[in-house]
Amino acid sequence: MKNIFSSVESFKEALKTEVSSRFGREFEDSYPEERYQALGALIRDQAGNSWKVTKESVRDNKTKQLYYFSMEFLMGRLMVNNLMNMGIYDVVRQGLEELGEDIHNYEVLEADAGLGNGGLGRLAACFLDSLASLNLAGNGNCIRYHYGLFKQEIVDGCQVEKPDCWLRLGNVWEVWKPQHAVQVKFGGTLNAYMDQFGKFHSSYNPSFVVRAVPYDVPIVGYHTPTTNTLRLWDAEVDEESVQAGNLDRYLHDVQALTANVYPDDSTIEGKELRLKQEYFFVCAGVAQLIRNHIRDYGDLNNLADKVAIQLNDTHPVLVIPELMRVLMDDYSYTWDQAWDMVTHTVAYTNHTILAEALERWPQDMMRNLLPRIYMIIEEIERRFHYEVQHRGMEHLFSQMSILAGNQVNMANLAVIGSHSVNGVAKIHSEILVNSVLAQFAALYPEKFNNKTNGVTHRRWLVYSNPQLTDLLKKYIGDGFIRHPEELEKLMDYVDDPKLQEEFFRVKRERKLILADYCRKNLGIEVDVDTMFDCQSKRLHAYKRQLLNIFHIMYLYLRMKQDPNFKPVPTTYFFSAKAAPSYALAKEIIKLINKVADRINNDPAASPYIKVVFIPNYSVSIAEILCNAADVSEQISTAGKEASGTGNMKYMMNGALTLGTLDGANVEIVDCVGYENAKIFGLKVDQIEAIKRENSYDPWRIYNSNPKLRMVIDSLTNTTWSENPNEFQLIFNDLMLHHDEFFVLADFDAYLMAHADVNAWYKDKPAWARAMLINIAKSGYFSSDRTIRQYADEIWGLDEIKFTDEQYKEAGFSKELKK
Repeated sequence: MKNIFSSVESFKEALKTEVSSRFGREFEDSYPEERYQALGALIRDQAGNSWKVTKESVRDNKTKQLYYFSMEFLMGRLMVNNLMNMGIYDVVRQGLEELGEDIHNYEVLEADAGLGNGGLGRLAACFLDSLASLNLAGNGNCIRYHYGLFKQEIVDGCQVEKPDCWLRLGNVWEVWKPQHAVQVKFGGTLNAYMDQFGKFHSSYNPSFVVRAVPYDVPIVGYHTPTTNTLRLWDAEVDEESVQAGNLDRYLHDVQALTANVYPDDSTIEGKELRLKQEYFFVCAGVAQLIRNHIRDYGDLNNLADKVAIQLNDTHPVLVIPELMRVLMDDYSYTWDQAWDMVTHTVAYTNHTILAEALERWPQDMMRNLLPRIYMIIEEIERRFHYEVQHRGMEHLFSQMSILAGNQVNMANLAVIGSHSVNGVAKIHSEILVNSVLAQFAALYPEKFNNKTNGVTHRRWLVYSNPQLTDLLKKYIGDGFIRHPEELEKLMDYVDDPKLQEEFFRVKRERKLILADYCRKNLGIEVDVDTMFDCQSKRLHAYKRQLLNIFHIMYLYLRMKQDPNFKPVPTTYFFSAKAAPSYALAKEIIKLINKVADRINNDPAASPYIKVVFIPNYSVSIAEILCNAADVSEQISTAGKEASGTGNMKYMMNGALTLGTLDGANVEIVDCVGYENAKIFGLKVDQIEAIKRENSYDPWRIYNSNPKLRMVIDSLTNTTWSENPNEFQLIFNDLMLHHDEFFVLADFDAYLMAHADVNAWYKDKPAWARAMLINIAKSGYFSSDRTIRQYADEIWGLDEIKFTDEQYKEAGFSKELKK
């Protein structure tokens, strides 16, 4: 196939032809949306050449493949990413210019795919980029949600949830594959019996059957033919399964399966829908990989040698009993044979130590909705109990049981059914081994390991911050794009006044871009010569956005008390979504916006303090926030954040970490040194000691700290709202519910940390040096490093091999092979 991107002229002709043939009108007469869809189709079709040779190479060379099961993949916009990775961005940009078009207008037409909620989904997206860029066969498996989590709007300071219609213009990157549809069955009755040879047989009569239909998205590697697949499963009607008179109900149930990511599980119906979603994509994904494996190898005997399955948190843990079901019921393997194959194939990543996030499902619900799966889980539990007894650890069984308290404990099932269990930062993995999963670590010490998260530096530095990328290339060359560890070369220049000056110019340019966004979208004027202090992440009490806004409230109240007090001029940026049913988090958003409204409209305070809440946090917003920031707020309660990845994105763009010793902050500080970050607050061991001694008293802190008391009192004395009860939930959480996340305990230390940062910021050479050191040391936090560790230590993946002819067919030169 001719490479239409080989020249500007051939691209222009191809685009005009595509618009004409697709929409029946000349390019000049077409709508922007039509041109965008035509351009997307051309890029996808070109990627199809690489997609084809990747599949052929994997099949012909019997290359081991990874299937990454995740309920979320926050891919962000793919157009620039794909053009850059394919090496054709400049051709397209110039071609569009010659057609009188600005490529940026095409970029912004693409919606962020609504396939997730937060860091879990963005990590999965980074992993897909690194897998393809490192020439590893790694495919994603998820649901094709018709609507994202929600579109957040702020009305009168409050979060309002609107539908996230991300498929409004379709998804130009996906390819519909109806020929690969899979039946997924729920409910009904299960009849089982043993034959005369002791072989188990079951006959299943489901009450609800749906077709899972795949939509495949190509995942393009950087300057390589490797193009992997993100498979998204949509729910469609199974015509033969509709019972007479039940069509309306059936259609509703089918549509609900893929309508929204994370339906509200505060009701029984919501819980059941979420469980159905989890089984839906697990069942379909397992069927797909089994089908692929038999096509390539003839049978399943070598499944564990040629397939790796990674479970991204507990949402896909039903892979374990589902794979057992398929192997035993559909392919007649014995229990022991199937269990050996499953446990050597499946690995589990834990992303949280929060009890509420370690999924548990009501046993009755699981039994009624998935009768065969529940039966298999019961047998896993029985055999596991036997193993624990015979290893002399019966006293620990109650803490490791899958079925306890009328609940199915999915984290325990994940550990029992996997050959590897990893945390996502050094301190997180230590907490898993020493606390959360300590009994399992005693039983299976060989399973536990750490894989510190990473982010794809290509998206979060190279593509999102071309100004900084050009500056880095000037000093250290472009090798860091493929080999992020080469960012370390920048250490030779961190004291160079010329580089420091050029870096400040780049940072100011990125601040101008963020300020322009705020002016156009929020109507807020931002001074780019102030310090930019940013906290962007999901709104949760443990992430302590509350501590951040308390500091800002304190500064303002002090300015009102003392007219001579003038803080370092700072713009504080927040961006976060709260779960729709999370009342406390939504009240914190309201507080941030009410404080912003008061301060920003106070002419005495606003030159020194500006507060900006950017609604509807997304990958695209993160891309303009992270590279404009001076200070990166990573202030979760020590021991609560598994890793964090925002801290890495900010670091790559030079922002200095102001944070607790939590998650990957620990390793960031190990890399850059305590002198190039600002760490404050209680450490994990101190918090554990306080809990053991039951010695924490919020009221004592309140009564002994006038600064803090002034802030707490302002919640209820109409400083920020005419209604004294407006922030009662926040007050109650801190003062009556024992301040679970130690906001009051860390308040003074946080104020002192900010004072130190302000003094540091005034010393421009020292500030520039520290920012440059953060960039130089950020290569370790590339997901390329993380994926290499997974591939070598858990998955056992080798690189995909391409022939010279395949390179040529994919449109790449042989020089790339080196």
